Amino acid sequence: MITTVRDRADIIATYRFVSVYLMETLARWVPSTPELEVKILMGRHIWEFAQHADQFGRRTNELRAAMHYTRQPVAPYLQALETLAAAPATGDRIDGFYDVLLSDLAARYRSYLNETDGMVDEPSVRILERALTDFDRICRERDAMRAERPELPVSDKTWLESLRAAVGRVEDAVSYRTGQE
Repeated sequence: MITTVRDRADIIATYRFVSVYLMETLARWVPSTPELEVKILMGRHIWEFAQHADQFGRRTNELRAAMHYTRQPVAPYLQALETLAAAPATGDRIDGFYDVLLSDLAARYRSYLNETDGMVDEPSVRILERALTDFDRICRERDAMRAERPELPVSDKTWLESLRAAVGRVEDAVSYRTGQE
């Protein structure tokens, strides 16, 4: 059970970091992705992650941290994000982003919802529930784009599984503040 306001702030701040990181990753990929349909898909989702980051940032202030307080995740999770960001091929980008990172993030959000007091932490709960609803729609949009462009390359399955394993090894992605920090 998540019991302290400080822990909630650190978790939400980490979710903010990840949202910003994923938004920036999509933004860096758009110019180097040749397929127009994929560019359009990524453009929509850049906006979605910007919205999530803003909501998380406002929530951190309500949790007695700075407005838009952000915490970098633990090193292994950050390394997984960096591995994703370095994906050179469209198929790796699509599958790594939507199938691995988005799926993992959704599981982390659901875990938070299961561990927090829904009444005490209702604003965080609402933000996370909205984000999960967005994730469902985002994945449906990805599926529709894949159906329209079946010739798009699929990802390197070895790379994809190594990314999935790297993310899966991180039990808790949050680096909590210590002492006077």
